[in-house]
Amino acid sequence: MNSVTSAAALTASLDDPFYYLANFQCVLDWVAARHGDLLSEPERAFLADFPTLPRGARALLVRMVMRKGEHFRVSRLAYDEIGDAAAALGPLLEAGWVDDAPALPLDELFRQLRLAELRHALAGEIAAAGLPGSVAKGALHAAMAERGLEPRRLEDWWPAAPDRVVRLTLMALCDRLRLMFFGNLRQDWAEFVLAELGLQRFESVPFGADSRAFQRRDEVDAYLALHRLRERLDDGECPVALAAEVPPVPDNAWLAARRARLLLKLGREAERRGQAEAALEGYAAAGLGEARVRRLRLLERRGEFALAHRLIEAAESVNEAERQALARLHPRLCRKLGLPSPPRETEPVPERLDLTLPSSPGGVECAVAEHLATPEAPVHYVENALITGLFGLLCWQAIFAPLPGAFFHPFHSGPADLGREDFVARRRALFDACLAELDDGRYRATIRDRFRDKWGLASPFVHWGAIDEALLERALVAIPPAHLRACFERLLDDPRTNRAGLPDLIQFLPGSDTESPGYRLIEVKGPGDRLQDNQRRWLAFFHAHDIPVAVSHVRWEEP
Repeated sequence: MNSVTSAAALTASLDDPFYYLANFQCVLDWVAARHGDLLSEPERAFLADFPTLPRGARALLVRMVMRKGEHFRVSRLAYDEIGDAAAALGPLLEAGWVDDAPALPLDELFRQLRLAELRHALAGEIAAAGLPGSVAKGALHAAMAERGLEPRRLEDWWPAAPDRVVRLTLMALCDRLRLMFFGNLRQDWAEFVLAELGLQRFESVPFGADSRAFQRRDEVDAYLALHRLRERLDDGECPVALAAEVPPVPDNAWLAARRARLLLKLGREAERRGQAEAALEGYAAAGLGEARVRRLRLLERRGEFALAHRLIEAAESVNEAERQALARLHPRLCRKLGLPSPPRETEPVPERLDLTLPSSPGGVECAVAEHLATPEAPVHYVENALITGLFGLLCWQAIFAPLPGAFFHPFHSGPADLGREDFVARRRALFDACLAELDDGRYRATIRDRFRDKWGLASPFVHWGAIDEALLERALVAIPPAHLRACFERLLDDPRTNRAGLPDLIQFLPGSDTESPGYRLIEVKGPGDRLQDNQRRWLAFFHAHDIPVAVSHVRWEEP
């Protein structure tokens, strides 16, 4: 049976000094109820044992979980509601959830100690290295790193240390629990606080007790493995070595897509480091789209024109962005191989507005808006907010439809499957019903009602701060429903990609027909700026559908 659990219902009141403990326990209960079959015995034991500890110990554990890193100085574990941190640590040490004498690698030692403390702790090493006593922290770290010092306990680094460093041993387990709750590691414990403060509000979507992000434990394992590899890459590890650790393609389309994005990132980093062969392997393994384009471009730069040409001849583009890139690359390869160039579509040239304006502290878009605006023809800065916002309001019910796997906790800003290939296909009938309102005029009332009823609720398409009631009303009157339908269908072609690249400004124009005074979209380019590919695709689309658009090229007046 479906039920609705709101974010507000799960968040503890901030008036309770132990609100964070209540929120953490809520996650544990949620995971136990919905993911019990995906847990190992030690994980089940933690969920069962945690509530039995004294409140101070539980609270201190959660405070550490919610902080960065795994190592903590005891003197910095000071919380009024907990009191004596050493006493609160006792049950955690007994349970083995905290290590009171962890070996500290050099990097961790430098994170935990201030410079003056490091000079005491490393006095012998500093003298042995012939460094001055006033050595700076960066130079000291570099010199110590060259000495290849092995990890040691703090008391071994510094026998006279006035403090202790402890290590939380449960961070990996808590990350796993957080992942199973949220379905990602992007969201964290702060979601509860932001919801309680009212800074984030979420649509309440019904979902069953069996709704969850993962169906098998190995899916959780795969997600975590890919995430850790991404973290290590961001920390500067060699992409070639990391590529060898990438797990096989999982039997899960969502995780396979995450794996492909990691391989693309590994390929890009390898290319940046001059490791061309590894980059080509990464791009080939990542598959289609951007990865294929980057592979072909790298082959071209290496002079492997014939191979690149064979690959591009056999390619079927998967989206507009790839089709645009291949259409540029193909003729170049043909010329270099002495082959006839394929027919090339002429890119439409939009109306051009060349302006010379005084420099504006508000930026080039503000300068153009101020220059063009009149009382009869106001200009609004909308960029990617207006068209997508109107779409999000009209199609709210389709976007937030309670489909299996789309929603599984109360903190979703949008459906979890938004970036998956079947996002639109699963909701096609629902989207068709929403767009049908454009044909009979109902859409205006629906959008107005949604704007009032859903104000402030998180949405992947509606940016509330960028739309006010005056802008909404002008847009509903000025933009013909046929233009809205065309734009909305393009958004549905590729929801994630096509949300970006829309023009900066909209100007509402007076006309002879008071029911439809007209409008035009305006893309603004400052000195030295040029159109990006996603902007060019939107401009070509507007041209094909007779949607009024202009590109304003701005030069600043000479002082």
